[in-house]
Amino acid sequence: MKKLESTLTNMVVVLVAVALIMGSLLAYVNHITAAPIAAQAEKTLADGIKTVMQSNSLRVISTDTVRQTIGGKEYSFIIHHTQNSDKNATALGAAVESTTLGFGGNLRVLVGFNTEGTILGYTILESSETPGLGAKADKWFQRGNKGNVIGKTPVKDNLTVTKDGGSVDAITASTITSRAFLLAVNQAYAAYMQQAKSHKQLKERR
Repeated sequence: MKKLESTLTNMVVVLVAVALIMGSLLAYVNHITAAPIAAQAEKTLADGIKTVMQSNSLRVISTDTVRQTIGGKEYSFIIHHTQNSDKNATALGAAVESTTLGFGGNLRVLVGFNTEGTILGYTILESSETPGLGAKADKWFQRGNKGNVIGKTPVKDNLTVTKDGGSVDAITASTITSRAFLLAVNQAYAAYMQQAKSHKQLKERR
């Protein structure tokens, strides 16, 4: 087979061919991995909802997206309304996805509230915080730990860090992450309560 001459035209042709082949391979890999990734994300969220609602026997009856403008910036909150999966179908409250900006990037938190707005649990869905410091948020605010927020209600318990006059101990050397986490929780609560109020008013009009 005759060797290609080392000309500019031939080099361009080879580079384009390689780029097309690599692009096709990447597209194929993305195609075959998209479904498993989506399925895993769905399972992670479903497990997270059970964790934060402190119940394995529940079902999500509706999911709403609430948008609020806070400080000139628009935030989106995804509210998963839940109820017992038994025949009584008692309302349990909601698991709310809330995202804020932490020290290293987005901090996405899933917070479970009962129907009165008391925090049942939380889990971190996405974090770009520094390992060993900001990454402690997944444990620091759980029941029995220094920054515990479980069993508390944002409107009553001033869920901000003590440095800002609040009642919650910040993660050691990670005040920015602590503020971001608590902001996510407070904003999730506000979105949930606002929607609950709107639903109540709508029912009363009917």
